[in-house]
Amino acid sequence: MAFVYNFPLFSIILSMFSAIISSVLSGKWAKRVSLIMVCLVLLMSSGLLVYTHSTGEAVTYMMGHFPAPWGNEIRFGVLEAVMAVFFSIVMLLSLLGGMSHVFADVEDTKTNLFFVLIDMTMSSLLAMIYTNDLFTGYVFVEINTIAAAGLIMIRQHGHSLVASIRYLVMSSIGSGLFLIALSILYGITGELLMVPARDGVQVLRESGNYSLPLLLSLGLMSVAMAIKSGLYPFHTWIPDTYGYSTTTASAVLSSLVSKAYIILLIKIYVRVFGYAYADAGHILNVLFVLGLVAMVMGSVEAIRQRDVNRMIAYSSVAQIGYIYMGLGLGTEAALMASLFHIMTHAATKSMLFVSMTGLREASGGKTDRRSLSGAGYRNPLAGITFLVGSLSMVGFPMLSGFISKLLFARAAIGVSGKMLPALLVLALSTILNAIYFLRVVITIYSPQGSDAPLDNVMDDEGHVLTPEAYQEAERAKLQTEGVFLAPKAGALVKNGPLMSVAMVLMMLLNFFLGLCSGPITEALLAGLRIFG
Repeated sequence: MAFVYNFPLFSIILSMFSAIISSVLSGKWAKRVSLIMVCLVLLMSSGLLVYTHSTGEAVTYMMGHFPAPWGNEIRFGVLEAVMAVFFSIVMLLSLLGGMSHVFADVEDTKTNLFFVLIDMTMSSLLAMIYTNDLFTGYVFVEINTIAAAGLIMIRQHGHSLVASIRYLVMSSIGSGLFLIALSILYGITGELLMVPARDGVQVLRESGNYSLPLLLSLGLMSVAMAIKSGLYPFHTWIPDTYGYSTTTASAVLSSLVSKAYIILLIKIYVRVFGYAYADAGHILNVLFVLGLVAMVMGSVEAIRQRDVNRMIAYSSVAQIGYIYMGLGLGTEAALMASLFHIMTHAATKSMLFVSMTGLREASGGKTDRRSLSGAGYRNPLAGITFLVGSLSMVGFPMLSGFISKLLFARAAIGVSGKMLPALLVLALSTILNAIYFLRVVITIYSPQGSDAPLDNVMDDEGHVLTPEAYQEAERAKLQTEGVFLAPKAGALVKNGPLMSVAMVLMMLLNFFLGLCSGPITEALLAGLRIFG
């Protein structure tokens, strides 16, 4: 056995032990442990990618060398390695981009706990990518849920606490449905490892036994992962969750956490039940319709928002719809497009949230469109980064979003009964994306309007406020809610070195996905062909 076979397990264990170690460290040392951990995971994942790409084979690693039903398995090939590398890169850039705000938004006594939660999130993401065991997948789904809820509430002001409770309730419903489905599947097949479970499913399909429980199990798993990833109409937890978290938490939650659930669902479709069975049971048709609806409704809701953070959050609803639309098409090309869009959305959405933080700092801590007028001039790097992210979401050539939409359009061509609605909604969604993203871009590069409040704005005692008094009152209100405050609106803002580096690297990553998509899509296709 090659030593590189141990890298997936090492990565998961390293992340978990980093969380344990960070729990007894100070915030600054916990930060260093997390950064070192993510870098080491990236290094091991890159080595694994080189190895799997050179061999072109999938490897099943039996933990403890015990076969089923006693052992636990990790399975990896090119696809898993690509996702592990990409998730590590996005996690690292999200940490760097929001590092200074962690210490500003989180109490000093709790900063180490923030990094404990980041480490737990990283371990659960890797486990869902690599696991070949359904119950292990469920265990790390729960770990991911708890860690994500902690990341939301750690700011400890009203909005974040309500958002974390809403997220925990919705996510717990999804977890419960997944456990019920897993229990049904185990009861009729007697297997938890994916490949033996697939053999059991095949036997039941051929014999015609337990056809209804089998379909019910797959249906419940699909609904569970749809809830946890935020597919419309199960999206109600997304706006507050992404809008009121710290910069790093918003970037990680929107870019990585929801995508890991989709990757686990793809494993279940491909490796356990088979796409043909999901198609025959009309589950793919349901996902296709919900994906199309999400692409439109998520964009419509984004257009209605005045707060740009919430607009970006609703945009995620639309982008999740793209991924499920691809799953619903049910072809290899569409599945590859969905996987590529997972990478596109992860790279772009983290970039948008980090750059939005820089624009917020240049606007007195506010994120409404009116307050952001001219913010692109006051924080030039954040403005350029937001511009690149917006153009990517719209589908501008040379950027990753353009490649995603091109892949979806090509995949839809020739799919009976689904080609026309997919292409029409893809075009409509692109127009809607342009409306709300480019509107904000125009705003941040427009001359700054008056900062004066509306006429006759009064305080609680009935005194009319001057513009200066109004600004001070608003800043004091934000400060009591635990919101990070930058210099007053109108001041030129310089980003910290880590945040600047992160934004530059995020832009380069987006251009890399757009300009070098050929080798990436070839690797994804090669990984898909040995994925099952």
